[in-house]
Amino acid sequence: MLIAFGGGVVGDVAGFAAATYQRGIPLVQVPTTLLAQVDSSVGGKTAINHPLGKNMIGAFYQPRAVISDTATLHTLPTREYVAGIAEVIKYGAIRDLALFEWLEANMDRLLSREAEAIAHAVSESCRIKAGIVAADERESGERALLNFGHTFGHAIETATGYGTWLHGEAVAAGMVLAAALSERVAGLTAVEARRIRALIGRSGLDRRAPAIAVDRWLELMSRDKKTAGRAMRFVLLSALGAGVLRGDVPERELYAVLRIS
Repeated sequence: MLIAFGGGVVGDVAGFAAATYQRGIPLVQVPTTLLAQVDSSVGGKTAINHPLGKNMIGAFYQPRAVISDTATLHTLPTREYVAGIAEVIKYGAIRDLALFEWLEANMDRLLSREAEAIAHAVSESCRIKAGIVAADERESGERALLNFGHTFGHAIETATGYGTWLHGEAVAAGMVLAAALSERVAGLTAVEARRIRALIGRSGLDRRAPAIAVDRWLELMSRDKKTAGRAMRFVLLSALGAGVLRGDVPERELYAVLRIS
């Protein structure tokens, strides 16, 4: 048995090793970061990065158990802890308006690492993700919604060199861009887009993407796993709490969002 004790990178690398060694050995995930507890340890995705793109080499491989001790989160540097909040915001944005509103009302408690607030954020995030994964384990449809902000975020990580931006930081900036695109093509209101930006800002995450040439953005996003043929697909919001997968985004709208990033 292989036990993955650590953050998202440890869980992904150990999970990939468990999936491939002797064609699969038992795996237990013991996540110790907020991002890993709310997201990467749950769902069975394991992968390693490649110079051409994020998580390009991997497998779907479910652990026998996921054991999260939220006391480990008190050992994290502030930057690592805050990066995990991005994934919690994502769950509220794509599926659960009540969670999004709870975050708006309780962000200070979560930033202060109050035990009750952490427990609520972790349990609600896992509940939402487990429900989506149970319906679509191998991302043939609904599970793609979990990638809100990730198409842009993965491009940021690849363009800047893995590790320069933490995953949650890149996802936060990616969600801001995805919200802007949602406002243009998917029906998200300007007020709702502002609420997303405001909540990300209150968490302490940077809302601004790094300076990347539009052609480089397009090159990196074209390698995204949600791409079908040559058509890029984006996880957008028709409203807060309502994620949608769109493959018909006009180029002029995408270009407009990338140029203001």
